[in-house]
Amino acid sequence: MEDQTLIRTDLNLLVALQVLLEEGTVSRAAERLFVTQSAMSKTLARLRELFDDPLFTRAGRQMVPTPKALELGEQLKPLLEQTRRLVAPRQFDPGQFRGELSVAVAEFIGMMLMPRLMARLEKRAPFLRIRALSRVEGQLGKLASGELDVAIQLTRSHYGPEYRARPVGAMPPSILVREGHPLVGREDVSWDMMEAYPRVVLYIPDSRYLQVALQDKNFVRFRDSRRGIFETTHLMTALEVVRKSDYLMAAPPYIAHDTHLGSGLATLPWPEKQSLNLHYMLVRHQRSDSSAIHRWLEQEILDLLQEDREELRGFGFIC
Repeated sequence: MEDQTLIRTDLNLLVALQVLLEEGTVSRAAERLFVTQSAMSKTLARLRELFDDPLFTRAGRQMVPTPKALELGEQLKPLLEQTRRLVAPRQFDPGQFRGELSVAVAEFIGMMLMPRLMARLEKRAPFLRIRALSRVEGQLGKLASGELDVAIQLTRSHYGPEYRARPVGAMPPSILVREGHPLVGREDVSWDMMEAYPRVVLYIPDSRYLQVALQDKNFVRFRDSRRGIFETTHLMTALEVVRKSDYLMAAPPYIAHDTHLGSGLATLPWPEKQSLNLHYMLVRHQRSDSSAIHRWLEQEILDLLQEDREELRGFGFIC
């Protein structure tokens, strides 16, 4: 059936036909559908016009279905049952869900969060497929269009009412350099001293919209070097560049304390005893408000952050 034909068809007529087939009289079909006998007769007339067939003939007080009506009845039963299942409210079971969700998360947050999240999902939603993306510009637009399902991002200066933005924590970055860097051990590190060295900056999507970019001059000052800049989404690559050069890099504090990641690296104090704190949000769009899997994943992330907050605090992430 073509779309226009379907649009012009009152699908309630199919329900009425099924009831007529089951009851065998107009009066009993009318009672079952809570309509008058006159209204039911008019419905039968519309059905006859729709299918170009009398559908029923009289045999005493009973109506005998025509071959066409019996043929339609064979098709109607599974069709209406499918429709009932389609519109009936269903209890959500994450353990049986099969599908994919796309999550935007920077690698330096993903390395801390995603292993814990995937360990939970392995047990609770074993068939769920998660696609983690680290380089995604225009994240709010992609959440609205459905290209993204969830974003874990640095807090923006503004979220419209159509976005569900939940604070998840904050983390102060450290300044990493290689061991033996000329600034290591200096207690008087200043911005002027740092300006003599190039920077590694980790890619941050939509950076011009960030709250910290508009409110904290230290964030802008560190990322706006007068010397060379190497920008990347790859944390491991960035760390290797720092180990093998005099580049400076602002990075999560857990790296310096990690036996593997922090090997060959040292930290510098922020110039002039200043500090910087980066706040993060968990964001989805209102289009997913009625989606059980979206709301479930959001809650799983929030629960994870609370349940592991003491361990995450050891990473410098304050939930």
